[in-house]
Amino acid sequence: MHTPPVIPPEQSLIEYPCAFPIKVMGLHVEGFAAAIAQVALQFDPGFDPATIEHRPSAKGNYLGLTITINATSREQLDELYRTLTTHPMVKMVI
Repeated sequence: MHTPPVIPPEQSLIEYPCAFPIKVMGLHVEGFAAAIAQVALQFDPGFDPATIEHRPSAKGNYLGLTITINATSREQLDELYRTLTTHPMVKMVI
């Protein structure tokens, strides 16, 4: 497994804490948004599922979601991305 280079905190372009949007794409199926909200809540207990932005694809087969979490550290974001990218309902995370 390839390990990404570690960026020292003083070289990070992100200042913590901050509101951090993440785009998640998956099949447009029942329960997708709820599953992503559940993941977001694991990493940000103050996350409000009502703030999820929904964007269906042109044909309606896929659903793009934007979740905005309170990012507190690089480690939190890295682990959130890992959790989302390995989720069985997720096709892509940006």
